[in-house]
Order: sequence, then C-alpha cells, then structure tokens
Amino acid sequence: MKPVYKRVLLKLSGEVLAGAKGVGIDFDKVLEVCESIKKCVEMGVEIAIVVGGGNFWRGRSSGKMDRTRADHMGMLATSINALALADALEQLGVTARVQTAIEMRQIAEPYIRNKAVRHLEKGRVVVFGCGTGNPFFSTDTAAALRAAEIGADVIFKATNVDGVYDSDPKKNPNAKKFDVLSHLDVLQKGLHVMDSTAASLCMDNGIEILVFNLDKPQNIVSAMVGETIGTVVK
Repeated sequence: MKPVYKRVLLKLSGEVLAGAKGVGIDFDKVLEVCESIKKCVEMGVEIAIVVGGGNFWRGRSSGKMDRTRADHMGMLATSINALALADALEQLGVTARVQTAIEMRQIAEPYIRNKAVRHLEKGRVVVFGCGTGNPFFSTDTAAALRAAEIGADVIFKATNVDGVYDSDPKKNPNAKKFDVLSHLDVLQKGLHVMDSTAASLCMDNGIEILVFNLDKPQNIVSAMVGETIGTVVK
C-alpha cells in the first residue's frame, strides 16, 4: 500500500482515548490507535498529533469557573493524553516526542516549530499538547495552527461519527452525510466539523480536512492510502 500523503496532522479527541469507559484513559484503546499510526509511519508518512483533553476536563462546561483558568486546566489534561500516546508509541517501537505549548521541561519539550519539523523529517511522531497555549482557543484551532506551521498536507480529524452530516445522525435518522464540502460550506452552514476559528484558519491556508470515524482505528491507514472514507473538506 502506498500513502497518498507525505505529512499528516492527526487530530484526536480525548474521548477517543477513553474508549468505552468514557472518562480517563483506556490504554488498550490507545495502543490500538497507535498500532495504526505505526503502520503509517512504516509506510514513510510523517505524522504529528494534536490531542484534546475532554476525557479528563472540558473547560466550556465549567460555567462557574473563570474561563481562562478552566481552559488552562484543559491544556494540562491534553498533556496527560500526549504523554500516554507517546508511551504507547514507544512500546510499539515508534520513536515519539511530546512538545507542549506551555513549558513543562521536566516532562516534555517546549513547542519549537523548526525542532518539530526536524523530528518529523527523522521519522519521529510528534505529539503536540496544551493546545495553542492560549485560553479561548480549542484544540481544533491548535490542530489547524500546527498543520499550517509544519506544512501538513491534510488534517485527519478522527471522531466518533463517520463523516459530516447536515444534522446530528444520532438524533436524526434522516440526517444527510456529505462526501465532499468546501471550507466555505462548513462556515456558512454552521456544520460541526471544527469550530469557526479552526475552519477559517484551514480555509485561509488551503488545508484539507478529512473527517472520519475512529471506532475502527484501521480507518487511519485506510485514509492514508486514499480509500474513500468519511467527509473531505477542501
């Protein structure tokens, strides 16, 4: 199998790492996801990962807290997930580096763009933690920003649905799935691919987004070799 992408930014939600438990980390699930990432690395693809923290903390749902402090707590949650991913990758024999947008030198490298690119060129997986390092910006926006900075060909957004629909397919059995969308469609129709800041950043920088289901981690490999899967935003 030959990959159709050279450098990919994989956006993982924290909930994916929780597996069926819904909270915390299901390490068997993490290993399963990382096994698919390993297959892609073995094909010669350069992979960077941005991970969310929703399996531990969601700042937006903490209405009684100061938003900035709640978002800082969410950033720390993403760093836990980043370390778990790096550990799983290393157990599988894949060299990984964690870079965080908030400095925590004892456990991770600070985010430095040139260093991240050098790691990728050497075949290492780079896991970005702490979002953008700023409150009021989601990890989707962090994914769009890092993808632009490292010159990624595409963002793989691995979610719990098999693409983008015109309404919630879990609530509406007649929801229509889109195969291809433009960035402008996403913004004008208010589709929940990414938040508007992230979608605008992708549109301004011509970054393609592929949204697919991660219930089957093998889908990462399928997407990498160009199989028709999920929804493409371009």
